[in-house]
Amino acid sequence: MADLEGIIFEQIKRLRQTEKNLKNLEDFSRHLETMTLKSVQKIGVIRFNPFRDVGGDQSFCIAFLDAQNNGLTLSSFFTREGTRIYTKPIINSSSEYPLTEEEKKAIKKAIEESDAKLKIKKPK
Repeated sequence: MADLEGIIFEQIKRLRQTEKNLKNLEDFSRHLETMTLKSVQKIGVIRFNPFRDVGGDQSFCIAFLDAQNNGLTLSSFFTREGTRIYTKPIINSSSEYPLTEEEKKAIKKAIEESDAKLKIKKPK
């Protein structure tokens, strides 16, 4: 009988440790989910030439967005005199500052390419 009692006691001890480990994993999983939602998940790059008659597409705009389409745009304008770099905060796909057409395209591209990757192909 003592052996059976010892086995049951040991199993209860293991069960409690397993429950504790599971709780820790659930907490860690929630933490990772929160971090993931706020991490850059969508990137859209647009190259362009601000001067139609001169040079190539050496200027660019990059949109960096999280799961809720918050983030920033980074725009670089290349000219003969130098390069200018600008950034604008993005909240829910828009900004409090006026967006250029290239910035709008970069945001749209980031969202659309991400959405396309998320689509699951259904078997025929």
